[in-house]
Amino acid sequence: MVLDLVFCQLHYMIPEESKHGTFVGRIAQDLGLEIWEINSRMLRIVSRDEKDYFQVNLQNGILFVNTIIDREEICQRISVCVIHLEIIVDKPVQIYHVDVEIEDINDNYPMFSAKQYNIVIAESRVVGTRFPLEGAVDDDIGINSVKSYELTPNAYFLLEVQKDKHQSESLNVVLKESLDREKEPLLNLTLTAFDGGKPKLSGTTQLIITVQDVNDNAPTFSQSVYETYVLENAPKGTVVVKLNATDADLGENGEVIYEFSNQVPPLIRSIFDLDKISGKIKVAGEVDFEQNSHYEIRINAFDSGQNPMAGHCKVLVNIIDVNDNPPEMTVTSLSLPVPEDSTVGTTVAIIRIQDKDSGSNSKVNCQITENVPFKLKPSLREYYSLIVAGSLDREAIDIYKIEITAKDEGIPALSTSETLLVEISDVNDNAPTFNQHSDTIFIIENNPPGSHVFTVSATDGDTKQNSFITYSLIDSVIDGMPVISYLSINPDNGKLFALVSFDQEQVSYFQCSIRATDAGFPSLSGNLTLSIFIIDINDNAPSPYTTLFNIDSEAAEIVQRSVKIGTVITKVKATDADSGYNAWLSYDFLDPAENVPFGIGHHSGAITVIDSLLESNQGEYKLVIVIKDHGEPAMSTTMTMTIVLTENLQEINVEENQKGFKYEDFTNANVFLIMAICLISGIFIVTLIVYTLIRWQQCTQEIDELRQNNMGSIARSWTYSMQRQYKYSMNGITPQNNLILFTPNLPQDIEGNSHQPGLMTGPSAK
Repeated sequence: MVLDLVFCQLHYMIPEESKHGTFVGRIAQDLGLEIWEINSRMLRIVSRDEKDYFQVNLQNGILFVNTIIDREEICQRISVCVIHLEIIVDKPVQIYHVDVEIEDINDNYPMFSAKQYNIVIAESRVVGTRFPLEGAVDDDIGINSVKSYELTPNAYFLLEVQKDKHQSESLNVVLKESLDREKEPLLNLTLTAFDGGKPKLSGTTQLIITVQDVNDNAPTFSQSVYETYVLENAPKGTVVVKLNATDADLGENGEVIYEFSNQVPPLIRSIFDLDKISGKIKVAGEVDFEQNSHYEIRINAFDSGQNPMAGHCKVLVNIIDVNDNPPEMTVTSLSLPVPEDSTVGTTVAIIRIQDKDSGSNSKVNCQITENVPFKLKPSLREYYSLIVAGSLDREAIDIYKIEITAKDEGIPALSTSETLLVEISDVNDNAPTFNQHSDTIFIIENNPPGSHVFTVSATDGDTKQNSFITYSLIDSVIDGMPVISYLSINPDNGKLFALVSFDQEQVSYFQCSIRATDAGFPSLSGNLTLSIFIIDINDNAPSPYTTLFNIDSEAAEIVQRSVKIGTVITKVKATDADSGYNAWLSYDFLDPAENVPFGIGHHSGAITVIDSLLESNQGEYKLVIVIKDHGEPAMSTTMTMTIVLTENLQEINVEENQKGFKYEDFTNANVFLIMAICLISGIFIVTLIVYTLIRWQQCTQEIDELRQNNMGSIARSWTYSMQRQYKYSMNGITPQNNLILFTPNLPQDIEGNSHQPGLMTGPSAK
């Protein structure tokens, strides 16, 4: 949020007593605001005295009078009456200062404090003697205030108006001819006061002047104007000034008594007290500079004669300001919460700080809490803006307690504090993260489809919607099939499920990537690379090599009796689709007889002669061979090997002919078998070379990826095949390569060494 404060100053003038609805000004147009902005930006008016003198028409943007304004009520004795308004709009926050000047109209008549004044004047008064009168009061100001006086034409008195240095008027009746009580004992004069308005308004009072024949000396003050100073908040009883008036008469006519003039209002009488005898003016109430900094008090001094005479003076009391008001702080606008991505200079709050004192006592300095990314910026008049001064991070601090202290420059200084709780709102600035960038899991093959195999979990430092995480699989291909054909993930809790039953013999390892995405706008995401190994179980039984045995797992071998002990007469070969120990095969005879002259290699499957073949031995041996793997539990299969002993092959030919066996058919079958084996072997070799190159490239890429992901070496199982050919001969038949044997797939350790216990190497193993 960026807040741009534009400060404007408008000045309107309206006459007082304007009726409700009176047009003041087109404030929306003058401030440069569109009509639609008035409602959308929540335009409102704030006045300092919190009274709604004015309102804005939200339809046309016109400022009009809401209540009738009496200038004399709100601006007593102030020449220029101005109502200060603050126009505040939001989005962005703007403050406009508008002054409405209330023009005075001539709606008040000049008024005297009394309808009649009784004045006693001794006949002994000399020509030129001045007798002060109480002037008229007009609540209007300027030209509409009292401007002139008129006195009824007469032979003795004329009217005189004087002004002092404070422009305060003194009204006097001046004796122009000596009085003679015997001729004119009583004078009834009319005093008229006129204001300067159009039309002129006037007020009158009657002056009843009685001519006294005695006590012809009035009290006289030592000064016509007394000016003094007093500290505000002065304690009661403090002497403000001591007046001194004397009377030239003797006796009771010379005893002076001091009194407040009738012009002194009750408010001043409640603040100051006058000692009638001593003439001391003392503090009697609360003296507050902020309410009034200057008082004008008129004092009369009367003698004690039978017909008292009076002297007059004026006391000007100036109040000296003391620092007795702490600064006042008001938050006029507060924009909360503050987004954590707010730029430097964004306005958070607008604060008004004022001090009712004057001079240096009203000068205010503001400070805020240290080590917070905010600062105060002076704006206009008494306003300060609280703005962002540094970067915000809700994940580090989500709420700031800012204490604003305003301290004036008085002696002693006074201060006030206000605490603002500024809440920082979250924005989506943190992507979901996993504990690690990659992970490895193992799944046992033949798992039931839909089984739960793993749970991923990511965290997000944001809150609410920005921290709500959904999980998904990143599109990838495994052996030509999309990864979603193998796995699925719960988007809410990150549980990973296997959709198929894995077969380690088909897929032993693959990788997939999981993405965690938050619900912020714009959304952020993080990835996890998951390496999945399929763990082999012993689910395949050994299978004899099909070229050696018929469909019933039976095979025959012809052996001459002349072979030597240790001769390998044949070799049994079987395969196991499993891997590792589950594919490590062992070969044994099932319940061998004690007189069987043959043995079988436990791991090689080679059948060798272990005893001399004598004529006494039977001519045919049926050996049941058990082929068993090393899995848990172990699986096995059996086959039957028939070994026929003979002296020479001719005997076998005769016997076979008698049985209808044709060696030509046997030989032809072997030829086709060998051709098929050669063709398949050639295709196999080419395929193996291509596959090896592809796997080598894939392994190189995988190793690079694993190194990048800081993964350790992963052991893989490689299958090595060894092909050996053994020859056997029959009398009269060319030797044939008709037996191919393979060693089982054995697990290897991380260095590639085979885990085949007891495997013989070197010449003795051939």
